[in-house]
Amino acid sequence: MTTNDLTDDVTTRKNLETLQQNLSRVDDLTQRLVSALNRGRAPTPALEGPSQDLYLKAAGAYWSEMINNPAKLIEHQMSYWSKSVTHFIEAQQALATGRLEAPEDTGPDDRRFSHELWRTHPYFNYVKRQYQHNAEAIAQAVEDVTDLSPSDKKRLRYFSDQIVNLFAPTNFLATNPEALSLAVETEGESLVKGLENLVRDLEANDGDLVVTLADKDAFEVGGNIATTEGEVVFRNEMFELIQYAPTTETVHEVPLLIFPPWINKFYILDLKPENSFIKWAVGQGLTVFVVSWVNPDAGYSDTTMTDYVERGYLRAIQAVQEICAVPKVNAIGYCIGGTTLALTLAVLKQRGLDPVNSATFFTTLTDFSDRGEVGVFLEDDFVDGIAREAQAHGVLDSYYMSRTFSYLRSNDLIYGPAIKSYMMGKAPPAFDLLYWNGDATNLPGPMACDYLRGLCQDDRFAGEGFDVAGHRVRISDVEVPLCAIACETDHIAAWKSSYRGVQKMGSSDKTFILSGSGHIAGIVNPPHKKKYGHWANTDLAPPPEDWLEAAEKREGSWWPLWADWLSPRAGQKVPQRKPGSADYPPLAPAPGGYVTAQVKLKH
Repeated sequence: MTTNDLTDDVTTRKNLETLQQNLSRVDDLTQRLVSALNRGRAPTPALEGPSQDLYLKAAGAYWSEMINNPAKLIEHQMSYWSKSVTHFIEAQQALATGRLEAPEDTGPDDRRFSHELWRTHPYFNYVKRQYQHNAEAIAQAVEDVTDLSPSDKKRLRYFSDQIVNLFAPTNFLATNPEALSLAVETEGESLVKGLENLVRDLEANDGDLVVTLADKDAFEVGGNIATTEGEVVFRNEMFELIQYAPTTETVHEVPLLIFPPWINKFYILDLKPENSFIKWAVGQGLTVFVVSWVNPDAGYSDTTMTDYVERGYLRAIQAVQEICAVPKVNAIGYCIGGTTLALTLAVLKQRGLDPVNSATFFTTLTDFSDRGEVGVFLEDDFVDGIAREAQAHGVLDSYYMSRTFSYLRSNDLIYGPAIKSYMMGKAPPAFDLLYWNGDATNLPGPMACDYLRGLCQDDRFAGEGFDVAGHRVRISDVEVPLCAIACETDHIAAWKSSYRGVQKMGSSDKTFILSGSGHIAGIVNPPHKKKYGHWANTDLAPPPEDWLEAAEKREGSWWPLWADWLSPRAGQKVPQRKPGSADYPPLAPAPGGYVTAQVKLKH
């Protein structure tokens, strides 16, 4: 026996020992996996996909098209066959040369297939190209369906894309060369770690599969994110009011009150210090307040939109007025928080009150005539399911809304992270924005239905009027000076819809800014990063396309432009204000107890 034989024998024994250890771990993990799956909530059919009516309509329209225009469909079918057979022949010819290489790849770029083996290996290249041919054929078949309403066609297109994304070869181990290569390199360790990650996510969510997007151990709210110094100066059953400590000797007389969306935690605007909008705004000499919404439980089963306006918005405005001893405040509303701010401003107009000096809207929809990408989930089949779920439990669990928004970007927020975590055994990244994204809140049932039916579906605020807080309010009731910031690639609040809402508001003093990027990154875009850019145009008369064509493109963040807009509306400088007052003594340090669920009030 040679030295090499002995070395090979030792290596083999070590490999077998590693394999046995991994198999032992797999057995234990499998038992935990089964146990966790048994705890998962029963699927709610109405919230799992569109009703069967959509597919019946699509099938009927497709067959009608086949009968009335068979030549077009046959042409598309022959094109699909031709592409498939041609690529198969090319792959065979490449193999016939005796070299293990793929034919020239002229397919579309797709970052899911960035690993080099998708391009160079004949088998994986064939699988990828055939998938792309299939995806193209399905997309064409959907486009061929003409006898559908625009709404049904949009939904058919979206849900067909979801099915195509689900069956991408990257999502399956046998057809994912990157995951297979890593499994070989690590002697199966990557697969075992992936199973550990899968079991961890299932156990953490009581059997529901929610992919962890960010390393939860990397962040602590109040530890290394949401760290801007301040105090909770008021608390009721709806929110905590945080006032931030000044960092300038003088501050503007008119304080700034921020209303974040009540579907998320407020600290999206106070992540790490270097990208905290709140910290930056304090540094501009503003007295900054933020509302930290409570995360409702079943005790909020009777809470309506009126409660959010009366006991949320109006009470917060009153508190800031009294703490700072001022007649008016400047307000910001983000996303749904901005929609409700607009409702509140309209209520104030109806009551003859004027406590808001100016309003800023971040990615806010008030005109829902075009609901954008999220509109596929706003038809009766889904909304009826949400209403039943909310009625049964008192609240709409955060699980449903988080999943809905994730599926708007399924490759980035579901399949991509799942592949890395479950097939490759990689730890989720330490990414503060994704950590926040996974920290969602529940919604009171009646309030959620008020919003979905009255605003999103019926578009009453921009139409016949929306009933709230004892008034029928309309978008034209919003008359305060306003600045709206929308985002170019926003998949939740489409910028053109946001623009149309601003056009319909009654204010004679309007500014509209379009930021680059999407719903979050376009807003959380500090100046020092010099990213994305933005467009500005003072003429809001033309349609959105013409507004953009005439707009001035500027580099970097829109934050300084907004600060220049707000400054003349923020009053003269006065001595800095410490958090709280005699009537509003500090209750706890920021970020408070509602955001971490450490403080709960009986509702």
